[in-house]
Amino acid sequence: MTTTKLEPTAVERGFEQHRTELTAYCYRMLGSAFEADDAVQETLVRAWRAFDRFEGRSSVRSWLYRIASNVCFDMLKGRRRRALPMDLMEVGHADGPVAPPTSESMWVGPVPDSRVLESGGSPAEEVEARESVRLAFVAALQLLPPRQRAVLILREVL
Repeated sequence: MTTTKLEPTAVERGFEQHRTELTAYCYRMLGSAFEADDAVQETLVRAWRAFDRFEGRSSVRSWLYRIASNVCFDMLKGRRRRALPMDLMEVGHADGPVAPPTSESMWVGPVPDSRVLESGGSPAEEVEARESVRLAFVAALQLLPPRQRAVLILREVL
């Protein structure tokens, strides 16, 4: 089996054409537009570094999704160590009981449509895509364990 090496500009363009859908995937996985951007950037950096080892047994798109899934899993593991904003908690007292930790779903935020939705599709496709990134749906996804969340999202994407 022979594989053709692509020059860097073609590789970059090939990766970039998937940026919007990868951002939507990472947003659904992480529930944060900012973390989704970071995850996509990390995905593209990892893909760029590993492209010479890409064997072509799958499509570049599937390969990018696998990398993005691993990046999201790593970020979700790291959330346990992440400091969350304190200004959303009720005022406490030094001699009072410590409030229970806030659930992760409290930190789900909206994302602009332009960053996660492809334009130019049929109106029905756009409505379906918009439903998949609605805040309520993304918040509900956060209740699933990371691997189950990925399976549910990827069944719809791929």
